[in-house]
Amino acid sequence: MSVLLAQQGSAEDLISGALETIQPILEYLGTIAFAITGALVAGRNRMDISGVLVLGAIVSVGGGTLRDLLLQRTVFWVEDPTFLAVGVASAALSIPLFRVASTQVKQAYWLVQSFDAFGLALFVVTGTNIALVAGANDVAATAIGVISGIGGGMIRDILANDIPSVLTDGRLYMVAALAGAFAYIMLLQLDIPAVYVLWVPIVIILVLRYASLRYNVGMPTFVIDEAADPRRQDGDDPPSA
Repeated sequence: MSVLLAQQGSAEDLISGALETIQPILEYLGTIAFAITGALVAGRNRMDISGVLVLGAIVSVGGGTLRDLLLQRTVFWVEDPTFLAVGVASAALSIPLFRVASTQVKQAYWLVQSFDAFGLALFVVTGTNIALVAGANDVAATAIGVISGIGGGMIRDILANDIPSVLTDGRLYMVAALAGAFAYIMLLQLDIPAVYVLWVPIVIILVLRYASLRYNVGMPTFVIDEAADPRRQDGDDPPSA
C-alpha cells in the first residue's frame, strides 16, 4: 500500500519518488517487527504453533486496523492481504528465533522490547501521515498516529492475558509515540528535505524508548496504599478486580 507524504503548506515539495518507495517499505518493516513481538510473547506464554501464528498476525496489523477504522477507510490488509501474509510468515520464522532466545529470559525480554520499539516508531509516523492525507486535522492526526503505534502492542498484551504494558509500565512508550507524532506534524510546517521529516520523528521515538528502558526513567506511577483503604479499616476486604 503506497501512501504519499502529506502535503501541508510549504511542505508540498516533500512528495518525491524516493519517499513513495520508502514509506511502503517502512510499513512492511513495522508489520514484521510487531509480528515478531507477538510470536515471542506467544512463545513466552507457551502457546501452540497456531497461537503463535494467530497472535503474530493480529499484532502485526492491529494498530493499522484501528487507524483505518477510525478514519473510515478500507482496512489496509483487506485492500492488500500481503501485509497479513507477511505478518503470518514473520511469526512463523520467529519460532526458531524464540527457541534460541528462550534460554535467556532477559534476552527474550529485550528482543520483544527492541522489535516493539521499532514497530512503534514506524507505525506512529506512517499512521500520522495517513491520517493527514485522509483529511484529519493536526490534533486528530497526532492521536491517530499514536493509536496506530501502540494499538498492536495493546492487542498483543490483552490476548496474552496481560494488562497492556503501555498502561502499567512507567517507562516512556505512549509519551515517545506522542513526541514522534508531534515532531512529524511540526516538521511538515518547515521547508526542509523530506528525508528529515520522515526520519527525525522515527529517531526521536527510538531514542526516547531505548533511553527509558536502558536507564529506567519515565512517568511516575500512581499507586494507592491498600493498607490505607477505608474498607479495610472497617474490616471489609475490597472486592477483587
